Amino acid sequence: MTVTLRKGKVAGINACADKNGVIAAAAMDQRGSLEKAISKARGAPATFEDLSKFKAAVSKVLTRYATAILLDTEYGMEAIKARAQGTGVLLAYEKTGYDTKDDSRFPDLLPECSVRRLVQAGGTAIKVLLYYNPMHPERVNVVKKAFIERIGAECSANDVPFFLETICYDDSLGDAKGLEFALAKPKYVKAYMEEFSKPQYGVDVLKVEVPVNMAYVEGTSTFAGRKAYTRTEAMAFFKETAAAARLPFIYLSAGVTDEVFRETLELAAEAGTPFSGVLCGRATWQDGIPVYATKGYDALIEWLEDRGVKNITALNKVLAKGAKPWWDFYGGRGNIEVVDTGI
Repeated sequence: MTVTLRKGKVAGINACADKNGVIAAAAMDQRGSLEKAISKARGAPATFEDLSKFKAAVSKVLTRYATAILLDTEYGMEAIKARAQGTGVLLAYEKTGYDTKDDSRFPDLLPECSVRRLVQAGGTAIKVLLYYNPMHPERVNVVKKAFIERIGAECSANDVPFFLETICYDDSLGDAKGLEFALAKPKYVKAYMEEFSKPQYGVDVLKVEVPVNMAYVEGTSTFAGRKAYTRTEAMAFFKETAAAARLPFIYLSAGVTDEVFRETLELAAEAGTPFSGVLCGRATWQDGIPVYATKGYDALIEWLEDRGVKNITALNKVLAKGAKPWWDFYGGRGNIEVVDTGI
């Protein structure tokens, strides 16, 4: 059956993908976490200029090997200018962090931004981060669902792609890196992939977590000794969660090392998971933070040209073998009818 997609949304997704329809995007929209990391490495508070220059350096070097870069308008405007020609730009719409008064983790949007303003700032796609616990009472989750519906409607009104990044959590299960949460994670990832694939949200691409914690996958190089799943079981969870999606999806690196992320994607590919690429941030550039904090901008550029480029090119080799074109999710390019809305 032919799928109808809007012209601006198709153009925006293609701007973030390569000619084969694979999204190999770099993530550099970290704000609060980046400020803390630079401050810790330097032993002194990081400034606006510190964050702006760090982002610009990452953009300047790594976008030569990426199809797009995820940035924020707060510290990332110089990075937009520094990116390689032809690189797509995803812009973050949400404030950094979340409401901490209880365990609901309600998000909020940047008050000075709108989708229209983000597009005017250079965005070819809009990204929003949502923390989501499918086991929360509906009085909590209905607010989050309505929040996403509003953003989806705003993106539709501007005919620009909406990339939704969802992170599952459950404070009742203790440490998010612990065994108990690792056992629950596949169910939680599947739940949000299924929920936010529904058409009322207006999402175009899901940016999702891998459904397992690789430290608990027996039979992998990352296995830390306590088992949550065998390698075969982990691959089954990749398949199961992918089957819940009704939209193209890409994986996020979630702060693991580049070696761990590559092995994760290789496992996903072995399982036959139809992921359409990645939005990879800290796995590629996080080890450059202490270099920048102690030695400055030029030293960071030198590190990025060496280690950063090695990280991203190694990741691209994995994507070349395992990732599928985003349009394959709809049965192929020829199965998509592109309509012009006149926006």
